[in-house]
Amino acid sequence: MNVLSVDLGTSNTVAVLSAHGRPPRVVDVDGASMMPSAVFAGEDGTLVVGRDAERRARLDPSRFEPNPKRRVDEGTLLLGDTVVPVTDALAGVLRRVVDETSRQLGGKKPEEVRLTHPAQWGPVRRNVLLSAARQAGSGSNLVLVPEPVAAAAHFASFPGQTLAPGQALAVYDLGAGTFDVAIVGATQNGFVVLAEAGLPDLGGLDVDQALLEHVGRQVSNRDPAGWQRLLRPQSTGDRRAQRALREDVKASKEALSRHPQTEVPLPEPFDDVLVTRVELEALIRPGMLRSVELLAATIRSTGMTPDRLVGIYLVGGSSRIPLVATLIAENLRVVPTSLDQPETAVALGAHHVPQEGITMRTGDLSSTIDGVNRARAMVPPRTAGFTAQGPQSGATPVQQFPQTGATPAQKFPQTGGTPAQQFPQSGPQRVAQNPPSRPIPVQSPPSVPTPVQRPLVPQQAIPPQPPREQRNSNKMWYMATAIVAVVVVGIVSIIIATSGSSGGGLTADCSDMTVDGSGFTPCMREVAGHVADLDCSAGMNFTGNAVRTPGATAATCKLDDGYSILYYHFSNSDLAQQNIDAAFASIPQTGETKSGEWSGSGKSGKYQAADLGYGSGLLMFTVADTPIMGTVVRISTSGKSDSDVVTYFNENIKPGSGGA
Repeated sequence: MNVLSVDLGTSNTVAVLSAHGRPPRVVDVDGASMMPSAVFAGEDGTLVVGRDAERRARLDPSRFEPNPKRRVDEGTLLLGDTVVPVTDALAGVLRRVVDETSRQLGGKKPEEVRLTHPAQWGPVRRNVLLSAARQAGSGSNLVLVPEPVAAAAHFASFPGQTLAPGQALAVYDLGAGTFDVAIVGATQNGFVVLAEAGLPDLGGLDVDQALLEHVGRQVSNRDPAGWQRLLRPQSTGDRRAQRALREDVKASKEALSRHPQTEVPLPEPFDDVLVTRVELEALIRPGMLRSVELLAATIRSTGMTPDRLVGIYLVGGSSRIPLVATLIAENLRVVPTSLDQPETAVALGAHHVPQEGITMRTGDLSSTIDGVNRARAMVPPRTAGFTAQGPQSGATPVQQFPQTGATPAQKFPQTGGTPAQQFPQSGPQRVAQNPPSRPIPVQSPPSVPTPVQRPLVPQQAIPPQPPREQRNSNKMWYMATAIVAVVVVGIVSIIIATSGSSGGGLTADCSDMTVDGSGFTPCMREVAGHVADLDCSAGMNFTGNAVRTPGATAATCKLDDGYSILYYHFSNSDLAQQNIDAAFASIPQTGETKSGEWSGSGKSGKYQAADLGYGSGLLMFTVADTPIMGTVVRISTSGKSDSDVVTYFNENIKPGSGGA
């Protein structure tokens, strides 16, 4: 049987063909093993994909989409003046792969097509992928394979690597668009996903952006307006320059995985910038630490410890970054494994997944399965930027989650069905040959399935748990600090020094940038009022480590109840609101978001606030007609809060508040 496996990735697509009884091989498309997952909409309505799309993008970048998979929830793409359904864009990429495979098969179509997908994709996203595959002419014999299952099969296919029944493997998948982690267990028939999680805001593209912003901080003061045109192109020439710059930044990032330093070429009038691996690692370390922390929590949620796994398998092109393996080894005391090309591991592994797939959780993993389901009953759903505390890692799975001795039907009373019926997403899913009779919906689903999609053991079966507050305190501090640090450092990264200033609304001269012993300019001190006389210091250092704020003057004050406030003095008033808009467009808000206006002591302004989860919060405010911005942060060490950040701001921080 001729079998084609396709891993449609965020940046690149990889296809693997097994034909005429020969071993699986990567299908070269346009002379390369990886084809860009890019699309370009021509003015005549034609859709160009792959390297041809990248070449056409140089003529008109507005008609180009390099990462259509990342926009799977949006329904449509606006490319130039052409509206392209996301399904059509994905179908165009798949069609190019199918056509090239058919050419290599002498005009024949593959008899079976296997499509890999993230383990957390729900039915709506999977249906979009299936619809695109059918539209691409892939035939009716379609099989869906979760990416971590394919990765585990690839790991086990190598000589000297074993994944025997009863054992488990952690799959760390850092791609271009997202980070995913899964614990895959082996049974007599194949593999099963025991636990999965992910970070939708972490991937190779985010590393590229961090490096671009770092470069901008080095050169933007030479021509601020010119740099802004690169970041926010308005003409075709600007878009071409931006695309070339982003390609050079990406190439420099990849070079830093092989060399200790490299130069990023920049367009005139900017000079080329020398960057080092140390600098890049400093930029991306917070995000990579988040991924390792999520990996550790996901392992704990199965009742296992890292040393009890067969290994930690790195897949995805961005897992080549040396810092990834270093952090995993330092924090989990396990050296991760990377075999062959991490970009092709998933597509190659899909061929090694058994035909019948794995939808059955056998007795080989019964104690582990009990542990997984008990953990899911206790652990709240994952939220972006945070991970839930799993069971203590010192005990064995049997000690933590004692077996009940029940049969599978008794262990999962909600359904009463067989394990195969209860867990239909654990392995490859053969798709019905007849297409849906109605159009596939494209509305945006939740990005992560909730744990209750799988049966849980009865609550009374869960053994008593020790109090969580003290056990979580350090972790809550770390998680909240990390997420707010990312937000605030991200804010600083877009600060650009420009000429001119505004001081309306204050009696102090906002063009005076001299600072006092606490780091306040006269303008900042007037806004801060009584707060400036508290525990304040120069710079941005609410986490205990000072962070430079190029393009702005900053001061930090420590308040009561876990609150801190950072005051910024920009070179003009527009930058304050721009920073707030950029921050709230990117931070992972897990709860209620509020916005409004404030006034006090003859001053006024606007604020935006977000619940970051676990009792932590963030509020950012501006002062009308001034270049001043404030950021109020609450970091909870207990996972809960007795006060609302907006209320605290109104009562204790804003000019004229009761704390004065």
